[in-house]
Amino acid sequence: MDLKVGDVVEVRGEAEIRATLDERGELDGLPFMPEMAAYCGRRLTVHKVAHKLCDTQTRTGLRRMERAVHLTGARCDGSAHGGCQTNCSMYWKDAWIRRIGEAPARAAEPDRRLLPLLEVNTRKPDRPDHYSCQATELLRAAPACLPVRSMGQYVTDVRTGNAGVLRTLHALLIGGFNRIQAVSTRTLPRRLRLREGRRWGFLKPALHGRTPTAVLDLKPGELVRVRSKDEIMATLNERMENRGLGFEEEMARYCGTVTRVQSVVERCVDERTGELLTMKTPCVTLEDVVCQGLHSLNCPREFVPFWREIWLERV
Repeated sequence: MDLKVGDVVEVRGEAEIRATLDERGELDGLPFMPEMAAYCGRRLTVHKVAHKLCDTQTRTGLRRMERAVHLTGARCDGSAHGGCQTNCSMYWKDAWIRRIGEAPARAAEPDRRLLPLLEVNTRKPDRPDHYSCQATELLRAAPACLPVRSMGQYVTDVRTGNAGVLRTLHALLIGGFNRIQAVSTRTLPRRLRLREGRRWGFLKPALHGRTPTAVLDLKPGELVRVRSKDEIMATLNERMENRGLGFEEEMARYCGTVTRVQSVVERCVDERTGELLTMKTPCVTLEDVVCQGLHSLNCPREFVPFWREIWLERV
């Protein structure tokens, strides 16, 4: 469809979408989830063209996604997946949307077969106690790796409006630097590495072993400030984790920012296994705080990071 950021589209009707799906409720390995059915017939704006994504399951880098977009405001509420609070930005295949003014291919009446098909496929066929969703199936939907040297991805970022020229160059420089650092870590002795071979941002955790915790009992709507980088580093172990929750370079870009608590997170689906996890130590999400993809070659996925309360302070 050659869509660009800002284009207005309409989600197709249930009957049209049902006609694109296989017996697993998928198109090209990507599930159409029950949470998406509520958007049928609605007009939404293209937020990002989803031509690539980060592999957060096996850490192979970027993967190539074909004919898909993210739509503004269309995030998964987890209602069909055990109340998962990851708040993922959903993928919409070109076949599931149409340009404004394009005539529908089928009648717009509801398809009573669609929702039962989607609901039964929210569970993995071999492990019915584990969930299946777009996040858990992304490696099937995007099986091809996208190398850093593939220059076409950067042209697509600019052409579609995902990122400007300067931001694209910024992300490319960070990606190239991180690649050099990774090579130096594998091949050079520690004394010859630049900043110990750390990725751009040079985050250096201060702890070994058990990490501290703090309870602020934050509630949605409360005003908070993200603590300084040094304060947060003092709470992380050598794996850049606090009580199992990771902190990354994209999150460090928000240090010192004042914002509001969006939600308290207690449950999330493990995208590697599909298991619904319950947080031993609840964490929070923050309003308008997402992974902007600068440290991952402008990945348009825009994760919503989880924040430990020890990384925040009330304002």
